[in-house]
Amino acid sequence: MINVFVVKYGIAYVLDLILGDPRWIYHPVVAIGKLISFLEKILYRFKNKILTGFILNIITLSLTFIISLFFTYLGVFFEIFFLFTTLATKSLADEGKKVYRILKSGDIEKAKKELSYLVSRDTANLSTNKVIMSIVETISENTVDGFVSPAFFAFLGSFFEVTIFGKALSLALPFAMTYKAINTLDSMVGYKNEKYIEFGKFSAHVDDVANFIPARLTGLLFVPIACIILRYNLKNSLKIFFRDRNKHSSPNSGQSEAAYAGALGIQFGGKISYFGKDYEKPAIGDKLKEFDYEDIKKAIYLLYTSSFVTVVIFFTVKILIEF
Repeated sequence: MINVFVVKYGIAYVLDLILGDPRWIYHPVVAIGKLISFLEKILYRFKNKILTGFILNIITLSLTFIISLFFTYLGVFFEIFFLFTTLATKSLADEGKKVYRILKSGDIEKAKKELSYLVSRDTANLSTNKVIMSIVETISENTVDGFVSPAFFAFLGSFFEVTIFGKALSLALPFAMTYKAINTLDSMVGYKNEKYIEFGKFSAHVDDVANFIPARLTGLLFVPIACIILRYNLKNSLKIFFRDRNKHSSPNSGQSEAAYAGALGIQFGGKISYFGKDYEKPAIGDKLKEFDYEDIKKAIYLLYTSSFVTVVIFFTVKILIEF
């Protein structure tokens, strides 16, 4: 018996690998961002920032869930298409390749400019090593946000259905798209600065909870298995994961970063500037080698392979449970 979720999500995954983020459509995440900006303008005026931040989160997630359920109702084509838009494997890899090519051409200033579109840290004074470190770190962290977490929530949602007008609807898409709304809220208002420390507090906590399981699955399972396939350093990946995964200020980011650092024999951390202020980030990984251009390509291979491992494991579990 063919598992319907496996077929639909398999098609979505292949579309992501081939097409990446479709530039020729109005991306759902952009629409979610517009909604957040609109609601923020209204809600931020009120004095109780924690309460209004909570309201912003609830409205955004509720509308995202309901609209995603509507697209599921419209049929399998819409469901597959919007599942595809929740994934960002190729687009993340393409950003890494772009910085890699620019660095190889010797244009460090252009590379720093390109990197500034991807990270929140100040890039103007970064050395070549720091540029490489930053893009590899971004790929490692976004393996969770850009692929594993939306895949996890689609997988989780596939076990639930609701019936609307006599039609049974899977919650795979509503769960996955609602996760994207959670992640978008965190990226827009989840900062610990003066403006958002209270207003974005609830959104930041929801994002931490949503990524808790996917981040640990990535660092403990998906990346190490990818290391076996790619013949990277499996032993060191696990060693650094268990040793350094909780050193990051985020409860989740360090999980995948530690696994990547161990696999590649590199070290993240050191002095980094954010919005004009210098911070000393804790070291994640052992400095077994200096950074070089090829570390970017290795990180991209690890991203692709980890996404494949994720899909295979989720599909296998889904088929065995429903067998």
